[in-house]
Order: sequence, then C-alpha cells, then structure tokens
Amino acid sequence: MNKNKYGEIFNKDEFALLLRGLIENNNILIFSEAIGIPQRTIYSWINKTRIPTIENLIILAKHFDCSIDYLIGLKDY
Repeated sequence: MNKNKYGEIFNKDEFALLLRGLIENNNILIFSEAIGIPQRTIYSWINKTRIPTIENLIILAKHFDCSIDYLIGLKDY
C-alpha cells in the first residue's frame, strides 16, 4: 500500500475485489481477449502482485463504462 500526505494512493486489496466483482462469472481468458490485456496481467492484479498502468485503467474504465476514480476507490460509481 502506497501512501502520501493525502493518504492511501492505491489499495491493491480493494482493486482486486472490485475487479473480481466487475468480471463476475466471465472467463478470464474471454475477458482478457475482449479488452486486449493478457491473462497473466489480469491475474497479477487479482493476485495483488502488480497494479495496473494508467493505460490499462483507461481500457478498464471504457470497458466497464465507469471512471478511473471508481476503479481505484476514490469515488463511488
């Protein structure tokens, strides 16, 4: 967990939980093909070993029709 003077910047636990919920019952392979992001990358987010790049956050926000702020836990949907 990274912090600065404003508090938490990115919470991997919350992001992983949110992403799992957004993907729901979709197969990770099908989801990764639909958005053009490798399966291993998506699994690394779900397993909390990596955080998404800004480019990948943009792809996710467009796919799920939500804001990046929502994806990273700064705002409610």
